[in-house]
Amino acid sequence: MPPKPHAPMTSAARVALCALVLVAAGAGPALADDGGGSARWTVAPLAGGGGRAVRDGRPSFYAEGGPGTVLRDTLAVTNPGPKPRTVTLRGADAANTGSGALSVTSAGKHPEDTGAWITFAKRRVEVPPRTRAEVPFTVTVPDTAVPGDHPGAIVASGGGRTVGVRVHLRVGGPSLSALTVERVKVDTGAKRISYDLVNRGNTVLTPKLAVHAKGVLGARLDRPARTLPVELLPGRRVSLTEPWPHPPALDAVDVELTATASGGARDTATASARFVPWGAVAGGGALLLAAAAGAVRLVRGRRRPEGPEPADEQEHGTRELAPVGAAVAGTGEEL
Repeated sequence: MPPKPHAPMTSAARVALCALVLVAAGAGPALADDGGGSARWTVAPLAGGGGRAVRDGRPSFYAEGGPGTVLRDTLAVTNPGPKPRTVTLRGADAANTGSGALSVTSAGKHPEDTGAWITFAKRRVEVPPRTRAEVPFTVTVPDTAVPGDHPGAIVASGGGRTVGVRVHLRVGGPSLSALTVERVKVDTGAKRISYDLVNRGNTVLTPKLAVHAKGVLGARLDRPARTLPVELLPGRRVSLTEPWPHPPALDAVDVELTATASGGARDTATASARFVPWGAVAGGGALLLAAAAGAVRLVRGRRRPEGPEPADEQEHGTRELAPVGAAVAGTGEEL
C-alpha cells in the first residue's frame, strides 16, 4: 500500500521514527556472488508488515501528498552473505538521458527535487552477516513544491557496486498531461526518421507513436500507434529515431508523426522528403552525354571543308584551257 501523508513532525518524533531495525534475514534464494566470496546484498522496499520476503514485496516506493506534508516508508537492506556489509544511502533525482533512458543524479551532484527531500534514519548502514536492516526514511514535501509527478530514487553503494530503488512521488494539486513532437527530419541516406518528444506537462508519460507517410503514388508507410520504450519525465526532452528500412526509390513524400499519452496528451508534426536515385540519375546523364558527343562527331564527319582540287584534275583542266597556239610539250607542233 502507498504510504499515507502525515502532518509535519517535530525533531524528537523524527528521531523516534528513524530508529534502525535489524532482523534475521532467514533462508532465502541463492544470490550471485559479490566477487569476494559472499552473496550480493540487496535493497528493496520493506514488504507490508515485514512478514513476507522482500523479493515478494513492492518493486518501488509510491508516495503522494500535498505541499508541506511528510511521508514515511522503510527500506530493507539484506545481507545474505557470511561477512558484514557496509552500505551508504543517498537520495537522488530521476532524469531522462537524451535518448530516453532513465538516469539519476550522480553522487557528486546535489539533488534539487525529490532526492533532496529524502532523509534517512542512518545514511551509513552496517549490516551483519545473514541479516536484514530496516532503514526508515521520510520524504518532506516543501510548501513550494509544484503539483505533479516528482520521480526520484534511493541509491545504495557498497562493496564496489551501486544499486537503486525508484521513488514515485506525486505532489497533490492540478495535473496536466501535455506532449509535443518537434524537429522531425527524414534522413534518406540512413533510412530513418528522427524526432524529439517533449513533456510539456507535470505528469510522467509513456508515449505512443503512429507513423504515416504519403507520396505521389499513395501511402508509403503506415504504422499504427505503439507504445515507445520511454518513460518521459515532466519537462524533459528526448531525441528518438524511427527506422525506415525500405523507403521509396523515387518519390516526394510527406511524413506525419502522431504522439499520444494518457491524460489526453496528443500532438502531430510533419516533414517532407524527396527520394531520388542519384546513382541512376548520374549513370543516365553519362549515357546522354556520350550519345550527344557521338551525334556531334557524326555530323562533323559528313561536312567536308572546301579546298584545292586534286592534282590530276588541275593538270587536265590546264590542258583544256591552254591558249590557242601554245605548244604542247614534246610535240613541237602548233594547234
